[in-house]
Amino acid sequence: MSEPRLSALVVAHDEERQLADCLACLGFADETVVVLDRCGDRSREIALGFTERLVEGAWQREGPRRHAGIDACRGEWILEVDADERVTPDLAAEIRRVVRTSSAAWHLIPVDNYIGARRVRWGWGASFGRSAHAALYRKGVKRWGDQRVHPTVSLSGQQGETLASRLVHYVDRDVSDMLRRLDRYTTARAQDLRESGDIGNYSRNLRRIVSRFWKCYVVRKGYREGPYGFLIALCAGLYPILSYLKARLDPPDAPSSGPSPRVRGEGAGRSG
Repeated sequence: MSEPRLSALVVAHDEERQLADCLACLGFADETVVVLDRCGDRSREIALGFTERLVEGAWQREGPRRHAGIDACRGEWILEVDADERVTPDLAAEIRRVVRTSSAAWHLIPVDNYIGARRVRWGWGASFGRSAHAALYRKGVKRWGDQRVHPTVSLSGQQGETLASRLVHYVDRDVSDMLRRLDRYTTARAQDLRESGDIGNYSRNLRRIVSRFWKCYVVRKGYREGPYGFLIALCAGLYPILSYLKARLDPPDAPSSGPSPRVRGEGAGRSG
């Protein structure tokens, strides 16, 4: 049997609610690798229904657990998705075409984000969502940073065409879920700020409320989504000041809530 040309990689922590639907969309890949990070639910049982290529362990940071999965992939190309993402048939066909014909090192895949049953296409960004990310790349091209939240992503080699088909992302179940995500993100970011030795300053982070809100609501056209766009822009604007306040006011040894958040550092282009 020839070596797999395309590996699908899924990293999961207690994702029994979403994992089966995600893995069921990945049968077009030559192999599927699932990283199980401290799973105490049925995630392992579900994953074994689709693949025997499991990597199990406990990682405190996003980067090391991502690289554990990348290292386990045997394909020349890697498609990296999360349990709350779905590959449509059109996207699957386009990925196979790109893997077969592309001379580039990596490609952006646009994302359709859903809050509950509502597709929210406009306004994402400023560390609170993404409209595209480098989910398709050759092995060895992508490196994740060591931050707890929004880890930097570095990509080497030539960028290829952005795919036309879109990845479906069920980012939040409802408004309460969005606010819980903001709380998780800012707690993790506060820990990173403390460790860096520079938590920033109060006045600058106050000003960023306005600049980041404007970026999401106006520049990224969040206004087109009505109240949903306002919520995204509000959360994006509050993210820096809440992170700063937690870093400054919370006890340094305040417990974190479980494993690192499911969040990626890449946006609509190269980062790092």
